[in-house]
Amino acid sequence: MEAPDEALVELARAGDPEAREELFRRGREVAYRVAYRLLGNSEDAMDAVQDGFIKAFRNLDAFDGRSAFRTWLLRIVTNASHDLGRRKGRRPALRLTDLDADGAGPGGSGTSAVEPSVEDDPARGLHLADLRRAIDAALARLSPAIRETFVLFAEAELSYKEIAEAQGVPIGTVMSRLHYARQKLQAALEGVEGLP
Repeated sequence: MEAPDEALVELARAGDPEAREELFRRGREVAYRVAYRLLGNSEDAMDAVQDGFIKAFRNLDAFDGRSAFRTWLLRIVTNASHDLGRRKGRRPALRLTDLDADGAGPGGSGTSAVEPSVEDDPARGLHLADLRRAIDAALARLSPAIRETFVLFAEAELSYKEIAEAQGVPIGTVMSRLHYARQKLQAALEGVEGLP
């Protein structure tokens, strides 16, 4: 039986390296997905996750248990992502028409941030990569607050209540942001092949 996160936090506060490792193992994937969606770049996302975990582990005494550890951690990773984005300057969002065949921006010969497909069918892999680029571009057009709310809901699978706690806003604000995000994403992705 797995120990709950809060029990691991207590052990980690006492200096248990295995508890810290387990907290990292449990949170790293969702933290990366959130950071990646907020920053749009794999290397930056990994840096933000690293910064977030370092801050979280240095400040475990500040975790008061009013929210779940995962919610608290994702708030820290989200803030680290915003800090990194401000330091580096946001990259301009590319429109789908700005992308050439290899997924690079104007001029070509760049690498795409799309993760490689493990599908056997190369055409399906290319189609999924196209869908991913379309979704990334649509997300990039959302305001930072709306994008963050949507990412915490869709990628981190947080509840409305957890998102409200993480962002320090009322649940009604979370609901309206998600409604707005869905409308904007639906409009941006309308006509993209392979989406309902």
